[in-house]
Amino acid sequence: MENYLYREFNRSVYRETLANGLRVELMPMAGFNKTYAIMTTDFGSVDNHFIPYQGDEAVRVPDGTAHFLEHKLFEKQDHDAFDLFGELGADANAFTSFTQTSYLFSTTSRLHENLDVLLDFVQEPYFTEQMVAKEQGIIGQEIQMYNDDPGWRLYLGMLGNLYPHDPMRIDIAGTVESIRQITPSTLMECYRTFYQPGNMTLLLVGKLEPAQTMTWIKANQQRRSFAAQEAPQRLFELTDPTGHDVIPFRSLTMNVSRPKIMVGVRGTKTFVNGRDRLKYKQAVDLLLDMLLDDTSANYLRLYDKGIIDDSFGYSYDMQRGFDFATISTNTEQLEEFADEVMAILENADQELDQAADRFAGVKRAEVGRLISLLDSPEAVGNRYAGRLYDDANLMDEIRLLQELELADLYQAATDFIVPQAMSVYQIVPQHQ
Repeated sequence: MENYLYREFNRSVYRETLANGLRVELMPMAGFNKTYAIMTTDFGSVDNHFIPYQGDEAVRVPDGTAHFLEHKLFEKQDHDAFDLFGELGADANAFTSFTQTSYLFSTTSRLHENLDVLLDFVQEPYFTEQMVAKEQGIIGQEIQMYNDDPGWRLYLGMLGNLYPHDPMRIDIAGTVESIRQITPSTLMECYRTFYQPGNMTLLLVGKLEPAQTMTWIKANQQRRSFAAQEAPQRLFELTDPTGHDVIPFRSLTMNVSRPKIMVGVRGTKTFVNGRDRLKYKQAVDLLLDMLLDDTSANYLRLYDKGIIDDSFGYSYDMQRGFDFATISTNTEQLEEFADEVMAILENADQELDQAADRFAGVKRAEVGRLISLLDSPEAVGNRYAGRLYDDANLMDEIRLLQELELADLYQAATDFIVPQAMSVYQIVPQHQ
């Protein structure tokens, strides 16, 4: 077990890859009573085209399969894993993204027993026709609920603009039609391919004793046998990595009281390693802060004009194989918002020139925000992105952010903001 010491934070990280391939990260936090555990597989909604485990020919599974599998792993022949966590005093949950599925719990007691529950239910699948049929109805209702949510439709509509021929345009949960095609054999095929220990990470943060906890995890893993490791062969590739397939504009009519609009930017840069990827993400995040945060001249100008209000927001998301930014608001001035935001982005260099004296303060605020997250086991655990950033944790993020310079933001603006990769999506009331 390797020990990585972060003296400036008075923290250590213990890391080991077990004999079966499972990567374990332990981050003890002195003085805390809570422990947060999260087990993640690199399998998400975009991984619907692949060579199955021990197979020769490519398969394509229905949209929403990764999310469906997440739901069904909790249910066993004679119990539900949620009930076991409840009996042990733990709070459990799970979530699926475009590229990962995670299972988690938090507890203030009986850590090792809860760990056994987590490892056992994730690593012992059980699927039946009856279980799948029941879940199709449950998830179908969830999909229909989200279809009525204007905020979600705005976001998903923008993804449809930015990635019109790629799986990101589809809801992570799939569609009512696609999940009807899921069978127990579909779930087992995905499970055998992507839930191998070598494709998974177990991270614990908070109150724990590293040597004792690692011994307990190893004992659990030694009680079961695993098939020979085989790296998943994903066949997902962007249809057009240059972004020339981006749809510039679309509009949707819904029963909303006020119009909604979103400007999107699709990333087109590729990376050699995870450190470069993380540095780029931090640079784009700071770039957006410099251009649009609530202390910027742009924000104050747009707010004073009534073009934006308190609903205004922006974010940048990077995942395996793709990245994008979104900027949105509720407004009656749809064209003005799109024109203003596009102009700010397209003239990012000049905007940075005018706001250069803000860089130190903006960076300091972000460093402070990240440092404050060190007091939350959940925040530390949820920010860990595994292979995407070469196993960088929150403390690595802070170190790298402190090294970032204004020149990195200029470079990020050049690399990220390209005309063909920008888009607008809006939702207007039915009476307009």
